[in-house]
Amino acid sequence: MELFFPFLLIIFASVFQGSFGLGMKYMEPLKWESWWLIHVTIAMIIIPVTWAFIVVPDFALVLKEAFTNPDLSTVVYSAMFFGFLWGIGGILFGVSVPYIGLSLTMGIVMGLAGSVGALIPFFQMENAIESVQFPYVISGLIITLIGVALTAKAGIDKDKLVNSNEGGKSSIVKGISIAVACGILSALLNVGFVKATPVAELAERFGSIERNASLAAWVIVLLGAFLMNAGYAIFLLFKNNTWYNFKVNQSAKSYKWAILSSVFWFGALGVYGQGAALIGPIGQVIGWPMLLGLSLIVSNFWAYKAGEWQNAKKPFRILFFGLVILILASVVLGYSNSVT
Repeated sequence: MELFFPFLLIIFASVFQGSFGLGMKYMEPLKWESWWLIHVTIAMIIIPVTWAFIVVPDFALVLKEAFTNPDLSTVVYSAMFFGFLWGIGGILFGVSVPYIGLSLTMGIVMGLAGSVGALIPFFQMENAIESVQFPYVISGLIITLIGVALTAKAGIDKDKLVNSNEGGKSSIVKGISIAVACGILSALLNVGFVKATPVAELAERFGSIERNASLAAWVIVLLGAFLMNAGYAIFLLFKNNTWYNFKVNQSAKSYKWAILSSVFWFGALGVYGQGAALIGPIGQVIGWPMLLGLSLIVSNFWAYKAGEWQNAKKPFRILFFGLVILILASVVLGYSNSVT
């Protein structure tokens, strides 16, 4: 059970990760910028900071030490910078969904983010290529990319079929281009999390248990992410003169989904961080693509329920096969941790 529990946490996190995008379908009558500012404030500041204060002893002192200790401050600002770059990808995610739908956006973004986000920290490990896990990790990532490619093909075929039937003009190329850029930038969230490992180790020295200490690292990374996301939303609020939109009538449902999306979003990261910490040094390498790959299954379940695959039986069969491949990839990545 001890061996399986960390992976159970990552599976649980993938349910959150695959579900948070649902809220983007219920933004109206709020404008994108007002909904997004609410979402990122709750998801990137309120929830992680509150959670960390609850489970990390003397968390205020941990933060003070992290920002004032010369040996740690460089790490802190580096992690924040990667979070800031990821924030650009987060914005592009929201832009991509209206063009190509949730399922295809999630497929491209999660595939690229999972692979790149695992490879960068893996090759920064000492003697990574000589390690016994190397062939399993690489094989798992290759299988992940195959599964993502099949998922993307299914989405493209579905888009062509729907637009052919409806006579509409497809924005598939533009949407995919945005999603690819988003996927590469989104990989940097895990890179920033790995960079912030010394902050988690500091939290352990202050008395936190290992899995909860990961929350200290997330707070640092997400400060940078919040600066990017909130800054862009505030810029649009001024540019479009939409500050009034926070008080628009019949917006209760939009607020509810902004809050739920925030809980799902950081719930995924917080639980993933705990699972990765329990796996060990390679946890952030194999856990990240597992999280994002499995979340694709969840997101496509919701997309199916929402009718995105209606009247597209052949593309859906391709999608189903791609999801089976992603499950296989998760099994291979999970097995890599048992190889010694």
